[in-house]
Amino acid sequence: MKKTNSRSFILSIQGIVLTSLFAISVAACSSQMNPPTPTESDVLTVMTHDSFAASESVIQKFEEQSGVTIRFIKAGDTGSALNKAILAKGNPLADAFYGVDNTFLSRAIQEEIFQPYDSPLLKDIPTEFQLDPQKRLLPVDYGDVCLNYDKAYFQQHNLLPPQSLADLTQPEFKRSLVVENPALSSPGLAFLLTTIGVYGEEHYLDYWQKLVTNDVIVVNDWETAYYTEFSAHGGSRPLVVSYNSSPPAEVIFAETPITEPPTAALTANSTCFRQIEFVGILKGAKNPHLAQNWIDFMLGVDFQSDMPLQMFVFPVNLNTPLPEQFQKFVVIPKETAQVDANLIGENRDKWIQEWTTTVLR
Repeated sequence: MKKTNSRSFILSIQGIVLTSLFAISVAACSSQMNPPTPTESDVLTVMTHDSFAASESVIQKFEEQSGVTIRFIKAGDTGSALNKAILAKGNPLADAFYGVDNTFLSRAIQEEIFQPYDSPLLKDIPTEFQLDPQKRLLPVDYGDVCLNYDKAYFQQHNLLPPQSLADLTQPEFKRSLVVENPALSSPGLAFLLTTIGVYGEEHYLDYWQKLVTNDVIVVNDWETAYYTEFSAHGGSRPLVVSYNSSPPAEVIFAETPITEPPTAALTANSTCFRQIEFVGILKGAKNPHLAQNWIDFMLGVDFQSDMPLQMFVFPVNLNTPLPEQFQKFVVIPKETAQVDANLIGENRDKWIQEWTTTVLR
């Protein structure tokens, strides 16, 4: 056997070691540059309507606490998003769904796409918001759709703002009101339900006929109503269907700082409709335990306190402080118009069709 030169053997070993160290170093750098892709068990998917918003820091806090990545699917307005969830029954597109409100609650429950979850955070939420006894849909927030008025207009015309729905049919409010189409707009539907809650199924169309006679105008969406037709933003109509959280929004988003909103909400009894939004775990979810963690987080103070300035809705958790602007400029109605969620589910399409025939044709 040929004897191996000791120096050559040592150099050969050194080469192997250096090559190995280099490979390890490259692998480490590659790992840092391209972190491993999270597995399905590390990702929570949440389906929402398009208006969902939350602070990046709040979402990051949930991810850090739970050790998962959260992915949001924005699926259109509430009705469109719910339709997509229903079409995917049995093979859901997400683990959790946020955004069903009380105008779609009965339909969501009847379709049996949600599974029950009794969150421990429900103890901090008033029962008036807990509309599903089986806890398939849990309340997250609420907001009141109310008439808003341009304060300067009424001051300049030495006119008192309306104090009831009936006032809107009076001659002094002719050509004053802009509303949204209930077939296309969430606040538009809420205002239609307000009129049904006040006048009943027998007489609400009579009321709308009086509004037509008083030259109400109808637009497709809230943005057009508020930022094009409303006199506070350059339009000609001093009354608009909006939210009781709109006045503080005027202060918060004013280009030139102001200390008082130029608008106010009419919150007299039975002039507003309360929308409540819910979250639930979709049946067949890949990660139902992560969805439970997310629901607990949404009902907790960290998320609840973030919502008012993100989505201009109100927290349902009683332990949540409101932002200063909400405390100063929001008036909560003592009594809202009432329409049972099951009745809405049974009649929503019929009411909208009747309204369309009366108002638009």
